[in-house]
Amino acid sequence: MVSETLAPWISRILDRLQRYHNYRVEGLEYVPVTGPALLVLHHSLATYDSMLLAVEIWHRTGRAPAGLGHNRLFSPGLRAASHRLGLLPASPEAGRRLLSEGKLVLVAPGGMREALRPSSERYQFRWEKRRGFVRLALEMQVPMVLAACPRADELFEVNSHPLTEWVYDNFRWPLPIAKGRGGLPVPRKVPLVHYVAPPIVAPKLEIDNMDKQIDELHVRATQVMAGLLERR
Repeated sequence: MVSETLAPWISRILDRLQRYHNYRVEGLEYVPVTGPALLVLHHSLATYDSMLLAVEIWHRTGRAPAGLGHNRLFSPGLRAASHRLGLLPASPEAGRRLLSEGKLVLVAPGGMREALRPSSERYQFRWEKRRGFVRLALEMQVPMVLAACPRADELFEVNSHPLTEWVYDNFRWPLPIAKGRGGLPVPRKVPLVHYVAPPIVAPKLEIDNMDKQIDELHVRATQVMAGLLERR
């Protein structure tokens, strides 16, 4: 989710956010330094916590994660910045291509719907119907490395509102009802830590048993993510 051609203004913003939140990572040694892998994240409303992780990986390992993002990130006015961050529109085809090139591919399976969760759902995730990422790992025979930044859910107070759901369901645009520091749309000064879990290794693909393998991998991934989100 970051590229070697990161725009200077983006770098400055991320550096300031890192200091603002006293950001750090635990378990970075679990991120493979070579070879294809899926980096699977919990999705907060702020979203930039994933960028902080990507930059830290880049600084510590020299790997520049490639991210799969929501199509709205490639709307006019956002497209250039998204490409600068190393993002591509999310699709199975894009994931396969990047992994076949040996990339570390960052995905947030819950997507924008997960990011719009109200604060009553802090430290939770919405992966019940999200199996595409485990299918991709199984098909491409790559490990999944899960990471979560639980306190990123505290950066804003997000209120449940029917309008938020209606706008997203009908137009796929985020319209959160949220407030941060001092009641303003400014993230709270919360210390942020990303916790990275040991890789989940995909079993050898069995075409006739693929659906069961996907279900089992999904259960393992959700259990690991739930454990990471308890570390706060």
